Amino acid sequence: MYYVSKTLFFPPVSEANADGILAIGGDLSPERLMLAYKSGVFPWFEDGEPILWWSPNPRMVLFLNELVVSKSMRNILNRNVFKVTFNQNFRDVISNCQNIKREGQNGTWITNDMIEAYCRLHELGVAKSVEVWQDELLVGGLYGIDLGNIFCGESMFSKVSNASKVAFIALVNQLKEVNYKLLDCQVYNSHLESLGCREIEREAFISILKS
Repeated sequence: MYYVSKTLFFPPVSEANADGILAIGGDLSPERLMLAYKSGVFPWFEDGEPILWWSPNPRMVLFLNELVVSKSMRNILNRNVFKVTFNQNFRDVISNCQNIKREGQNGTWITNDMIEAYCRLHELGVAKSVEVWQDELLVGGLYGIDLGNIFCGESMFSKVSNASKVAFIALVNQLKEVNYKLLDCQVYNSHLESLGCREIEREAFISILKS
């Protein structure tokens, strides 16, 4: 496994182990984070652990024209139950992603250091958020890294049913409008699959990322 030094460098993603871990150590500086995402790598670790850098194979992605919106979701969207905004409350969104209780998880990988690092990226216009409101309350949202033609989703939260789906659909519709190539969702989960996401080979993902 590669141990990250002060030099801004990541080895080829093909050197990741079977679990998808490519490197260990380093820092969460804006420069290193941007190099990571542009290389198909992202940080994922728990509080008290060294920084782990991942590039899993396969990779979970959404090709934007494959978005699945169920009939019930279309009804919710048509009723305007929720209000959606972009980049209005980034810190609140990432903090909610940190604190929301998730089935099967005892803690969170979004450490306080991660929050500060991604808030710095937001100030630089790189990390972006989607907020979902109901009765003037923030009830859902997501955040991620915008690479200009690929959006790398990081985490989402929902305090009421369907709020995170509304954020996801709103993001995809916006990305479609400006001809993004895909939405990176990193690793498989059934919730993402229900929205049309699917796994592709890491090599194919990197090829799209570099094109």
